[in-house]
Amino acid sequence: MAKRDYYEILGVAKNATADELKKSYHKLALKYHPDRNPGDKEAEAKFKEAAEAYGVLSDDEKRRQYDQFGHSGPGGFPGGAGFNNVEDIFSAFSDIFGGSVFGDFFGGGRRGGGRGGRRGASLRCGISLDFAEVVEATEKTISLRRNESCDACSGSGAQKGSSPRTCPSCNGAGVVMTSAGFFSMRSTCGRCGGRGEVITDPCPKCGGSGRVAREREITIKIPAGIEDGMTLRVGGEGEAGESGAPAGDLLCEITVRPHPLFKRAGADVYLEMPIGFAQAALGATIEVPTLRGRAELKIPRGTQSGQVLRMRNEGFPRLDGPGRGDQLVEIRIDVPTKLTKDQERLLREFAETDEQNISPERRSFLDKVKKFLSK
Repeated sequence: MAKRDYYEILGVAKNATADELKKSYHKLALKYHPDRNPGDKEAEAKFKEAAEAYGVLSDDEKRRQYDQFGHSGPGGFPGGAGFNNVEDIFSAFSDIFGGSVFGDFFGGGRRGGGRGGRRGASLRCGISLDFAEVVEATEKTISLRRNESCDACSGSGAQKGSSPRTCPSCNGAGVVMTSAGFFSMRSTCGRCGGRGEVITDPCPKCGGSGRVAREREITIKIPAGIEDGMTLRVGGEGEAGESGAPAGDLLCEITVRPHPLFKRAGADVYLEMPIGFAQAALGATIEVPTLRGRAELKIPRGTQSGQVLRMRNEGFPRLDGPGRGDQLVEIRIDVPTKLTKDQERLLREFAETDEQNISPERRSFLDKVKKFLSK
Protein backbone atom coordinates (compact mmCIF):
# COMPACT_ATOMS: atom_id res chain seq x y z
CA MET A 1 0.00 0.00 0.00
CA ALA A 2 1.46 3.36 -1.07
CA LYS A 3 2.41 5.73 1.70
CA ARG A 4 0.70 9.10 2.00
CA ASP A 5 2.68 12.26 1.42
CA TYR A 6 4.18 13.49 4.70
CA TYR A 7 3.11 17.09 4.07
CA GLU A 8 -0.43 15.89 3.36
CA ILE A 9 -0.46 13.88 6.61
CA LEU A 10 0.48 16.96 8.66
CA GLY A 11 -1.75 19.24 6.59
CA VAL A 12 0.99 21.77 5.81
CA ALA A 13 2.52 23.28 2.69
CA LYS A 14 5.89 22.08 1.40
CA ASN A 15 7.50 25.35 2.47
CA ALA A 16 6.16 25.08 6.03
CA THR A 17 8.43 26.40 8.76
CA ALA A 18 9.68 24.32 11.69
CA ASP A 19 7.16 26.05 13.99
CA GLU A 20 4.30 25.30 11.59
CA LEU A 21 5.32 21.64 11.42
CA LYS A 22 5.51 21.38 15.19
CA LYS A 23 2.16 23.13 15.70
CA SER A 24 0.41 20.88 13.19
CA TYR A 25 1.93 17.72 14.64
CA HIS A 26 1.03 18.84 18.17
CA LYS A 27 -2.60 19.24 17.08
CA LEU A 28 -2.76 15.81 15.38
CA ALA A 29 -0.97 14.04 18.22
CA LEU A 30 -3.42 15.53 20.70
CA LYS A 31 -6.38 14.40 18.56
CA TYR A 32 -5.16 10.82 18.07
CA HIS A 33 -3.27 10.33 21.36
CA PRO A 34 -3.71 6.71 22.61
CA ASP A 35 -4.72 7.89 26.07
CA ARG A 36 -7.55 9.90 24.56
CA ASN A 37 -8.60 7.06 22.22
CA PRO A 38 -8.17 3.85 24.26
CA GLY A 39 -8.51 0.70 22.16
CA ASP A 40 -9.01 2.67 18.91
CA LYS A 41 -6.61 1.01 16.44
CA GLU A 42 -7.38 3.52 13.69
CA ALA A 43 -6.53 6.46 15.95
CA GLU A 44 -3.33 4.73 17.04
CA ALA A 45 -2.36 4.18 13.39
CA LYS A 46 -2.93 7.86 12.62
CA PHE A 47 -0.94 8.82 15.72
CA LYS A 48 2.00 6.75 14.46
CA GLU A 49 1.57 8.07 10.91
CA ALA A 50 1.74 11.68 12.11
CA ALA A 51 4.82 10.89 14.24
CA GLU A 52 6.53 9.28 11.23
CA ALA A 53 5.84 12.33 9.06
CA TYR A 54 7.04 14.74 11.73
CA GLY A 55 10.10 12.60 12.47
CA VAL A 56 11.26 13.07 8.87
CA LEU A 57 10.16 16.65 8.18
CA SER A 58 11.45 18.05 11.49
CA ASP A 59 14.97 16.81 10.65
CA ASP A 60 16.57 19.18 8.12
CA GLU A 61 18.68 16.50 6.41
CA LYS A 62 15.86 13.91 6.22
CA ARG A 63 13.50 16.60 4.92
CA ARG A 64 15.99 17.59 2.21
CA GLN A 65 16.31 13.96 1.12
CA TYR A 66 12.53 13.42 1.25
CA ASP A 67 11.89 16.54 -0.85
CA GLN A 68 14.36 15.23 -3.43
CA PHE A 69 13.61 11.49 -3.46
CA GLY A 70 10.22 11.08 -1.75
CA HIS A 71 9.64 7.85 0.19
CA SER A 72 12.41 6.14 -1.78
CA GLY A 73 15.06 8.39 -0.22
CA PRO A 74 18.33 7.10 1.30
CA GLY A 75 17.41 4.14 3.47
CA GLY A 76 13.79 4.47 2.36
CA PHE A 77 12.88 6.25 5.64
CA PRO A 78 11.97 2.96 7.36
CA GLY A 79 9.47 3.85 10.02
CA GLY A 80 10.12 7.53 9.44
CA ALA A 81 12.31 8.09 12.48
CA GLY A 82 12.75 4.47 13.51
CA PHE A 83 9.63 4.16 15.70
CA ASN A 84 8.80 0.59 16.66
CA ASN A 85 5.98 1.45 19.04
CA VAL A 86 4.16 4.30 20.74
CA GLU A 87 6.72 4.48 23.56
CA ASP A 88 9.45 5.21 21.01
CA ILE A 89 7.42 8.22 19.85
CA PHE A 90 7.07 9.57 23.39
CA SER A 91 10.81 9.12 23.93
CA ALA A 92 11.86 10.74 20.64
CA PHE A 93 9.60 13.78 21.06
CA SER A 94 9.97 14.27 24.79
CA ASP A 95 10.36 18.00 24.19
CA ILE A 96 6.79 18.02 22.86
CA PHE A 97 5.16 15.42 25.11
CA GLY A 98 7.10 16.06 28.31
CA GLY A 99 6.22 19.61 29.26
CA SER A 100 3.33 20.36 26.96
CA VAL A 101 -0.40 19.95 27.02
CA PHE A 102 0.20 16.19 26.56
CA GLY A 103 1.82 15.99 29.96
CA ASP A 104 -0.98 18.00 31.54
CA PHE A 105 -3.82 15.94 30.05
CA PHE A 106 -2.26 12.50 29.82
CA GLY A 107 0.64 12.40 32.24
CA GLY A 108 3.04 12.34 29.26
CA GLY A 109 5.88 13.58 31.46
CA ARG A 110 6.08 10.14 33.07
CA ARG A 111 6.81 8.34 29.81
CA GLY A 112 10.33 7.61 28.66
CA GLY A 113 11.79 5.38 31.38
CA GLY A 114 12.45 5.17 35.09
CA ARG A 115 10.05 6.77 37.50
CA GLY A 116 9.02 9.59 35.21
CA GLY A 117 12.53 10.80 34.32
CA ARG A 118 13.05 12.69 31.10
CA ARG A 119 15.16 11.43 28.23
CA GLY A 120 18.60 13.02 28.15
CA ALA A 121 19.26 16.03 25.96
CA SER A 122 20.86 15.53 22.57
CA LEU A 123 24.24 17.12 21.96
CA ARG A 124 25.76 18.52 18.77
CA CYS A 125 29.29 18.42 17.43
CA GLY A 126 31.05 19.27 14.19
CA ILE A 127 33.34 16.92 12.23
CA SER A 128 35.49 18.11 9.33
CA LEU A 129 36.70 15.65 6.69
CA ASP A 130 38.97 15.85 3.67
CA PHE A 131 37.27 15.29 0.32
CA ALA A 132 39.05 11.98 -0.24
CA GLU A 133 38.39 10.69 3.31
CA VAL A 134 34.74 9.89 2.61
CA VAL A 135 35.61 7.53 -0.24
CA GLU A 136 35.89 4.77 2.38
CA ALA A 137 34.34 4.36 5.84
CA THR A 138 36.45 6.02 8.50
CA GLU A 139 36.47 6.90 12.21
CA LYS A 140 36.98 10.18 14.03
CA THR A 141 37.52 10.71 17.75
CA ILE A 142 36.03 13.82 19.34
CA SER A 143 36.13 15.26 22.86
CA LEU A 144 33.01 16.51 24.56
CA ARG A 145 31.66 17.41 27.98
CA ARG A 146 28.33 15.88 28.94
CA ASN A 147 26.19 15.00 31.94
CA GLU A 148 26.43 11.33 32.83
CA SER A 149 24.77 9.18 35.44
CA CYS A 150 26.30 9.75 38.89
CA ASP A 151 28.28 6.67 39.91
CA ALA A 152 27.96 7.49 43.62
CA CYS A 153 24.18 7.11 43.63
CA SER A 154 23.74 5.13 40.37
CA GLY A 155 21.70 8.01 38.98
CA SER A 156 19.01 7.93 41.67
CA GLY A 157 20.00 11.29 43.17
CA ALA A 158 19.70 9.86 46.69
CA GLN A 159 22.67 9.45 49.03
CA LYS A 160 24.09 5.95 49.23
CA GLY A 161 22.15 3.90 51.76
CA SER A 162 18.96 5.89 51.22
CA SER A 163 16.39 5.91 48.47
CA PRO A 164 13.81 8.29 47.04
CA ARG A 165 10.40 8.38 48.74
CA THR A 166 7.06 8.21 47.03
CA CYS A 167 5.86 11.76 46.53
CA PRO A 168 3.17 12.49 49.13
CA SER A 169 1.48 15.07 46.92
CA CYS A 170 0.72 12.76 43.98
CA ASN A 171 1.20 9.35 45.66
CA GLY A 172 3.75 8.40 43.00
CA ALA A 173 1.53 9.18 40.03
CA GLY A 174 3.58 12.17 38.89
CA VAL A 175 0.37 14.09 38.21
CA VAL A 176 -2.32 15.65 40.37
CA MET A 177 -6.00 16.13 39.65
CA THR A 178 -7.71 19.47 39.98
CA SER A 179 -11.47 20.00 39.63
CA ALA A 180 -13.30 23.00 38.27
CA GLY A 181 -17.05 22.49 38.22
CA PHE A 182 -17.86 19.55 35.96
CA PHE A 183 -14.30 19.32 34.66
CA SER A 184 -11.26 17.55 36.06
CA MET A 185 -7.76 18.20 34.81
CA ARG A 186 -4.47 16.41 35.27
CA SER A 187 -1.32 18.48 35.70
CA THR A 188 2.28 17.67 36.46
CA CYS A 189 2.94 17.42 40.16
CA GLY A 190 4.74 20.57 41.29
CA ARG A 191 6.50 18.88 44.19
CA CYS A 192 8.23 16.02 42.34
CA GLY A 193 8.22 17.49 38.82
CA GLY A 194 6.35 14.46 37.44
CA ARG A 195 8.85 11.89 38.74
CA GLY A 196 6.52 10.41 41.33
CA GLU A 197 9.37 10.48 43.88
CA VAL A 198 11.07 13.01 46.10
CA ILE A 199 14.60 12.90 47.47
CA THR A 200 14.95 13.76 51.13
CA ASP A 201 18.63 12.83 51.48
CA PRO A 202 20.36 13.99 48.27
CA CYS A 203 23.63 12.53 47.02
CA PRO A 204 26.49 14.91 47.96
CA LYS A 205 28.33 14.26 44.69
CA CYS A 206 25.55 15.24 42.30
CA GLY A 207 23.40 17.33 44.66
CA GLY A 208 20.38 15.11 44.05
CA SER A 209 20.31 15.55 40.26
CA GLY A 210 21.59 12.01 39.61
CA ARG A 211 24.01 13.35 36.99
CA VAL A 212 27.55 14.78 36.93
CA ALA A 213 29.51 16.48 34.14
CA ARG A 214 32.40 14.55 32.62
CA GLU A 215 34.87 14.95 29.75
CA ARG A 216 34.68 12.09 27.27
CA GLU A 217 36.36 11.00 24.05
CA ILE A 218 33.89 9.45 21.62
CA THR A 219 34.89 7.53 18.48
CA ILE A 220 32.45 8.23 15.67
CA LYS A 221 32.09 5.80 12.76
CA ILE A 222 31.69 7.77 9.51
CA PRO A 223 29.96 5.84 6.71
CA ALA A 224 31.54 5.85 3.26
CA GLY A 225 30.02 8.39 0.90
CA ILE A 226 28.68 10.82 3.51
CA GLU A 227 28.09 14.29 2.06
CA ASP A 228 28.89 17.81 3.19
CA GLY A 229 26.09 19.26 5.32
CA MET A 230 24.68 15.91 6.47
CA THR A 231 24.02 15.22 10.14
CA LEU A 232 25.13 11.88 11.58
CA ARG A 233 23.05 10.69 14.54
CA VAL A 234 24.87 8.56 17.13
CA GLY A 235 22.27 7.02 19.41
CA GLY A 236 22.73 7.15 23.18
CA GLU A 237 25.86 9.31 23.16
CA GLY A 238 24.13 12.47 24.38
CA GLU A 239 23.48 13.45 27.97
CA ALA A 240 22.19 10.92 30.51
CA GLY A 241 18.47 10.88 31.18
CA GLU A 242 16.88 11.61 34.53
CA SER A 243 16.23 8.79 36.97
CA GLY A 244 17.36 6.05 34.60
CA ALA A 245 15.62 7.39 31.49
CA PRO A 246 17.40 6.81 28.14
CA ALA A 247 20.32 9.01 27.17
CA GLY A 248 20.01 11.53 24.36
CA ASP A 249 21.76 11.29 21.01
CA LEU A 250 24.88 12.91 19.62
CA LEU A 251 24.23 14.82 16.39
CA CYS A 252 27.40 15.25 14.33
CA GLU A 253 27.26 17.89 11.61
CA ILE A 254 29.56 16.89 8.75
CA THR A 255 31.72 19.35 6.83
CA VAL A 256 33.67 18.07 3.80
CA ARG A 257 36.51 20.33 2.71
CA PRO A 258 36.61 21.15 -1.03
CA HIS A 259 39.15 19.51 -3.36
CA PRO A 260 41.42 21.42 -5.75
CA LEU A 261 40.56 19.12 -8.68
CA PHE A 262 37.27 17.32 -8.00
CA LYS A 263 33.72 18.47 -7.44
CA ARG A 264 30.87 16.31 -6.20
CA ALA A 265 27.34 15.75 -7.52
CA GLY A 266 25.64 13.15 -5.34
CA ALA A 267 27.55 9.89 -5.75
CA ASP A 268 29.27 11.15 -8.91
CA VAL A 269 32.52 13.07 -8.99
CA TYR A 270 33.29 15.70 -11.64
CA LEU A 271 36.67 16.60 -13.16
CA GLU A 272 37.71 19.07 -15.87
CA MET A 273 40.51 17.63 -18.01
CA PRO A 274 42.49 19.70 -20.54
CA ILE A 275 43.83 17.83 -23.60
CA GLY A 276 45.64 18.86 -26.77
CA PHE A 277 43.98 19.54 -30.12
CA ALA A 278 45.71 16.58 -31.73
CA GLN A 279 44.57 14.22 -28.94
CA ALA A 280 40.97 15.34 -29.43
CA ALA A 281 41.11 15.07 -33.21
CA LEU A 282 42.99 11.78 -33.50
CA GLY A 283 41.88 10.10 -30.28
CA ALA A 284 44.19 8.99 -27.49
CA THR A 285 44.45 7.13 -24.21
CA ILE A 286 45.40 9.43 -21.34
CA GLU A 287 46.02 9.02 -17.62
CA VAL A 288 43.64 10.93 -15.34
CA PRO A 289 43.45 11.32 -11.55
CA THR A 290 40.61 9.59 -9.68
CA LEU A 291 39.53 9.45 -6.05
CA ARG A 292 41.46 6.20 -5.67
CA GLY A 293 44.62 7.07 -7.60
CA ARG A 294 45.11 7.05 -11.37
CA ALA A 295 43.25 5.42 -14.23
CA GLU A 296 43.37 5.39 -18.02
CA LEU A 297 40.69 7.17 -20.04
CA LYS A 298 40.14 6.60 -23.75
CA ILE A 299 39.55 9.80 -25.73
CA PRO A 300 37.48 8.95 -28.82
CA ARG A 301 38.58 10.36 -32.18
CA GLY A 302 36.85 13.71 -32.84
CA THR A 303 36.09 14.54 -29.20
CA GLN A 304 34.74 18.07 -28.82
CA SER A 305 35.55 20.62 -26.13
CA GLY A 306 32.91 20.42 -23.38
CA GLN A 307 32.12 16.77 -24.10
CA VAL A 308 31.68 14.69 -20.94
CA LEU A 309 33.17 11.21 -20.76
CA ARG A 310 32.01 8.78 -18.08
CA MET A 311 34.29 6.53 -16.03
CA ARG A 312 32.09 3.87 -14.44
CA ASN A 313 32.29 3.16 -10.68
CA GLU A 314 34.99 5.76 -10.02
CA GLY A 315 32.75 7.95 -7.85
CA PHE A 316 31.63 7.82 -4.22
CA PRO A 317 29.82 4.89 -2.56
CA ARG A 318 26.06 5.34 -2.84
CA LEU A 319 24.26 6.16 0.41
CA ASP A 320 20.90 5.02 -0.97
CA GLY A 321 21.99 1.58 -2.14
CA PRO A 322 24.86 -0.64 -3.26
CA GLY A 323 27.54 0.31 -5.74
CA ARG A 324 29.38 3.52 -6.52
CA GLY A 325 28.79 6.58 -8.63
CA ASP A 326 30.81 7.50 -11.73
CA GLN A 327 33.55 9.97 -12.52
CA LEU A 328 32.44 12.53 -15.11
CA VAL A 329 35.34 13.99 -17.07
CA GLU A 330 34.59 17.18 -18.99
CA ILE A 331 37.06 17.62 -21.83
CA ARG A 332 38.62 21.04 -22.38
CA ILE A 333 40.68 21.39 -25.56
CA ASP A 334 43.80 23.38 -24.84
CA VAL A 335 44.59 25.78 -27.69
CA PRO A 336 48.33 26.59 -27.79
CA THR A 337 49.26 30.27 -27.51
CA LYS A 338 52.71 29.83 -29.05
CA LEU A 339 53.64 27.74 -32.11
CA THR A 340 56.92 26.78 -33.67
CA LYS A 341 57.41 27.54 -37.36
CA ASP A 342 56.88 23.89 -38.26
CA GLN A 343 53.69 23.71 -36.16
CA GLU A 344 52.33 26.86 -37.77
CA ARG A 345 53.14 25.58 -41.29
CA LEU A 346 51.42 22.26 -40.62
CA LEU A 347 48.36 23.97 -39.15
CA ARG A 348 48.06 26.27 -42.17
CA GLU A 349 48.18 23.26 -44.45
CA PHE A 350 45.55 21.59 -42.30
CA ALA A 351 43.36 24.72 -42.42
CA GLU A 352 43.45 24.70 -46.23
CA THR A 353 42.31 21.10 -46.42
CA ASP A 354 39.85 21.64 -43.57
CA GLU A 355 37.91 24.15 -45.70
CA GLN A 356 37.56 21.50 -48.40
CA ASN A 357 36.36 18.79 -45.97
CA ILE A 358 33.96 20.76 -43.80
CA SER A 359 31.63 18.72 -41.56
CA PRO A 360 27.86 18.64 -42.26
CA GLU A 361 27.12 20.34 -38.93
CA ARG A 362 29.48 23.21 -39.66
CA ARG A 363 28.21 23.50 -43.25
CA SER A 364 24.62 23.75 -41.98
CA PHE A 365 25.55 26.46 -39.49
CA LEU A 366 27.46 28.50 -42.09
CA ASP A 367 24.53 28.26 -44.49
CA LYS A 368 22.23 29.67 -41.77
CA VAL A 369 24.66 32.52 -41.10
CA LYS A 370 24.91 33.32 -44.82
CA LYS A 371 21.12 33.35 -45.16
CA PHE A 372 20.77 35.63 -42.12
CA LEU A 373 23.37 38.12 -43.40
CA SER A 374 21.82 38.25 -46.86
CA LYS A 375 18.55 39.71 -45.53
